Amino acid sequence: PAGRTRLARAPRCARLRPALEARTETRTPTVTLDADAPSWPEIRAGVRDLCSRFPGSYWRDKDRARAYPEEFVAALTEAGYLACLIPEDYGGSGLPLSAAAAILEEIHKSGGNGAACHAQMYTMGTLLRHGSAAQRDAYLPAIAAGELRLQAFGVTEPGSGTDTLSLATTAVRDGGGYVINGQKVWTSRAEHSDLMLLLARTTPKDQVGRRSEGLSVFLVDLREHLGRGVEIQPIRTMINHATTQVFLDDLRVPADALIGEEGQGFRYILDGMNAERILIAAECVGDGRWFVEQARHYVSEREVFGAPIGSKQGVQFPIARAYADVEAADLMVQQAAARFEAGEPCGKQANMAKLLASEASWKAADVCLQTFGGFGFAEDYDVERKFRETRLYQVAPVSTNLILAYLGEHVLGMPRAT
Repeated sequence: PAGRTRLARAPRCARLRPALEARTETRTPTVTLDADAPSWPEIRAGVRDLCSRFPGSYWRDKDRARAYPEEFVAALTEAGYLACLIPEDYGGSGLPLSAAAAILEEIHKSGGNGAACHAQMYTMGTLLRHGSAAQRDAYLPAIAAGELRLQAFGVTEPGSGTDTLSLATTAVRDGGGYVINGQKVWTSRAEHSDLMLLLARTTPKDQVGRRSEGLSVFLVDLREHLGRGVEIQPIRTMINHATTQVFLDDLRVPADALIGEEGQGFRYILDGMNAERILIAAECVGDGRWFVEQARHYVSEREVFGAPIGSKQGVQFPIARAYADVEAADLMVQQAAARFEAGEPCGKQANMAKLLASEASWKAADVCLQTFGGFGFAEDYDVERKFRETRLYQVAPVSTNLILAYLGEHVLGMPRAT
């Protein structure tokens, strides 16, 4: 999009080198689950240092204006953090998922918000794992260098919601390419992305052998098609999430925009959902730790009736409970990330991590707001902003009830919930 600063290609960030050099070459990582000894300390320290340049006043200004945190995203990109999962052969750092989780957790723990850029970490996997060699060579080095942004993920539609297999957007083969028609909603960051991963139906539902077949993934270059088959309309929400609805009207894309095999797109999308849930869960842990720390500090300093309010059990115990919940959720995030990195099935762990972490962060937010009293509603304390932001994760990506339905049916073997 016009007006965005382009970053010159730079070598891999020096902050990431110690972590990269210390990485073992074994497929199965040796993981000690310990919330008191967090992984990737060098990366965490670097992220905290970067975030210190973007204090609460920066995020408050962006929130009031519903403005994209362009400067923050540019700084993360320049430092190499958004390319941490891209292999070294393509200019990234080639680090495992736990490193990305550490980055996002520290952003949220520092009072910021990674939603402006986190999608690049997990959407990139679809291109990396299922794209052709030509596609990987064409896009991944530029994404790693910050010359291109892959931040938009066009899946959800107004009519189908989370019932992805019922989406109505179609991609019809026409000569040497495809013609795409449909509408997407809650497509965040589309206005600030150069590329968009798009899921569309290429085979009618009544012509497929299995319900999960017939959907395909396309990589759409928004720079070429904005205003020529693609219209983006922003949706103003209760949080500064840069979300949009996208209209696709006779959008013509070349055949080489198709990622992988035609009709296998749903499987490709599912591949990335475990990573997405683990990373979002890490953000929730960061939020939860921020809320607990703000509340802990406030009750230790605030005096009413001649004593710190934290000396009262009614004030202290809810904060202690929130702390315990957040730390327990973090252990599930660590377990899910370890299984993902080892190539082991992790759907159960990824979903539970997202469930537990989003609930822990929301409870911590509620406790923090209650602890601050009237001051919690004042913008200058950042509590009300973070309160609004962390509430999202009970709803998206993937709602709490859908996770419970998955656990009930597919993990516990109970009848399908209706």
